[in-house]
Amino acid sequence: MSGDVARAKGAAALAAATRVPRGATVALGTGSTATLAIRALAERYPDGGGLATVASSRATEKLAHDLGLPVRSLEEGDSFDLMIDGADEVTPRLELTKGGGGALFREKLLARLARELVIVVDSSKLVPRVGSRVPIPVEIIPFARPTLLPTLRADGFGPVLRADTQGQPFLTDNGNEVLDLTPAKPVSSAARLEERLRRLPGVVESGLFVGLASRVLVGFPDGSVQERLPPSAAVVPT
Repeated sequence: MSGDVARAKGAAALAAATRVPRGATVALGTGSTATLAIRALAERYPDGGGLATVASSRATEKLAHDLGLPVRSLEEGDSFDLMIDGADEVTPRLELTKGGGGALFREKLLARLARELVIVVDSSKLVPRVGSRVPIPVEIIPFARPTLLPTLRADGFGPVLRADTQGQPFLTDNGNEVLDLTPAKPVSSAARLEERLRRLPGVVESGLFVGLASRVLVGFPDGSVQERLPPSAAVVPT
């Protein structure tokens, strides 16, 4: 990670942490920028701040625990004041591509339980359309992979099975696999694509987050942060 990117991510993460009031219920995302936000949150509340947090992955749960943040399992009836998470892509309509860390199902579940989803990114994640910068991940049942691959190819995608560091299929915390989809042409409607992917037998969840982000905090190398809001992608300096 370059120094400019690190400064940009750090600025956005700090801006997100300052929005968390003492005693809040918080869902914690997964990934490099979410990690910075969690660290900033722990620095803001070294006593735990009376927070109640639920993590979207085992890695995030361990990080929060090691930093002294109160973290617990998801419980019946849970809802959250806010969720802090990163994204791999953000469009002007605040459509997101997520799942680079492999936690897309749990992230989307928690996002739907949060009253506010705060996304933290550096400015390199801003794109005109989803699928412009990175492939679109889908979490799939391993048994279904032989049928999903030809279906996705027929739909114009270049599906690639994600591998771990040993070259074996990457497995999510749910024991599922991830296919990374490269569209053959620009995605005209993220909402329609999300619906199409989720309806395919064997797909657990897609990494397209449409209509979920409440605000996106965009960090820049000079340490400034812009807040982007739906639906008109208003830009507010912070």
